[in-house]
Amino acid sequence: MDRLRAMEVFVEVVRKNGFARAAAALDTSPANVTRIVADLEAHLGTRLLNRSSRKMSLTDSGEELYQRAKTIVEDMAEVEAIAASSRQPRGLLRINVPVSFGIAHLAPLWPRFMAQYPQVELEIALIDRVVDIVEEGYDLAVRISRQGSASHAARKLATSRNVCCAAPAYLARHGTPRAPADLREHQCIGYSYAVAGDEWHFTDDSGAAHAVRVRCALRTNNGDTSRAAALAGLGVVCHPTFLIGPALRDGRMVALLPGYRLPDIDVLAVYPSRRQLSAKVRAMIDFLAAELSGTAPWDRN
Repeated sequence: MDRLRAMEVFVEVVRKNGFARAAAALDTSPANVTRIVADLEAHLGTRLLNRSSRKMSLTDSGEELYQRAKTIVEDMAEVEAIAASSRQPRGLLRINVPVSFGIAHLAPLWPRFMAQYPQVELEIALIDRVVDIVEEGYDLAVRISRQGSASHAARKLATSRNVCCAAPAYLARHGTPRAPADLREHQCIGYSYAVAGDEWHFTDDSGAAHAVRVRCALRTNNGDTSRAAALAGLGVVCHPTFLIGPALRDGRMVALLPGYRLPDIDVLAVYPSRRQLSAKVRAMIDFLAAELSGTAPWDRN
């Protein structure tokens, strides 16, 4: 029995809370995962998992082994990553990126990456919904998120501020809101994939939280569409600076509610696992981190 592989499988079963999910993450069959865990239990002479058709839990022995095995597996993954980083990146690299961010800020970077790594082929899918990168076969995803990634490994590439703003023409017709609560009396433009929906959350200079449910005259799942509507004077919008920065700088949009802040959002590189990270994925993550480091391009004057 390959004991290191058995510990890796056991750790993944616990992390994913199930044999089928662990099998998907490890790119093997549930039957193989079940067999490996059973062989490990037989080798150790103790039961590691209490399992039924509905529930799985660790035994005392399983809990102790999990804590130790997790460290071993993570250390080995780090060693493998160091070794992999010395190999020449090559092969097909499938990447999922958000539509508006991908067009505005990532499209100019792909040719530079390919010039640097000519043996890598890129397949870029522009999709705004959150895809299952394992299920849909992506090596890497770029995500815009306030919450990170609970189910995959992730590396922060940059941060973007969120700004509440409106066009001068809209403000001339409807007045300027002075506090978040005033937004209830205004037309707003919503984003379909927003975690909080039509409830916008602000923090004032004292750190106090303010939540307001707004009335959306238009709601869309695409940032370019909502920006165009806002520029046309349709209503108030909360947009990241990577979308609205140029319009704020040239006066086509006006930042609102001084003294109140929206939560910042992170630009993340998300990938299935730190284990056996391929040279091509590591090269892309390092490349994007270098390109977007420091003051992000959308916040530079």
